[in-house]
Amino acid sequence: MIVLDTSFLIDYFRDRELQSYIPDEEKVAVTVISYYEIMAGIKRLRSKQEERFFQHFFGTVDILGVDTPSAEIASDITAKLSGLGIQVNAFDVLIAGTAVASRATAIITADRDFEEIAKCADIDITFYSRRGID
Repeated sequence: MIVLDTSFLIDYFRDRELQSYIPDEEKVAVTVISYYEIMAGIKRLRSKQEERFFQHFFGTVDILGVDTPSAEIASDITAKLSGLGIQVNAFDVLIAGTAVASRATAIITADRDFEEIAKCADIDITFYSRRGID
């Protein structure tokens, strides 16, 4: 299973060619954290086009919840990062903790916080090129 980070979801809305970063035959999931981040942004912007797209999209993938094992792993990651003097976004650590607890093989993202998280988490991080999306 591959977990798609919030950055990937936002960019995928703008460029469907990013689908090429998802290996064929691989199950795709998102975390409830990314669901929250996307839906909060849509509601803030009141974008009906994005809301329709993501309501459909979220209906086609597994949405992984944050549970006690996810929080335990995320807290371990945070402690290890703190020991290295590194601070990253807590949502990103929760996404990583949820992915690891769910036995995902990788996270696809453009968010560089995951470079730091990868130092302390047992999961592959796949970075994609935004190819002029910004």
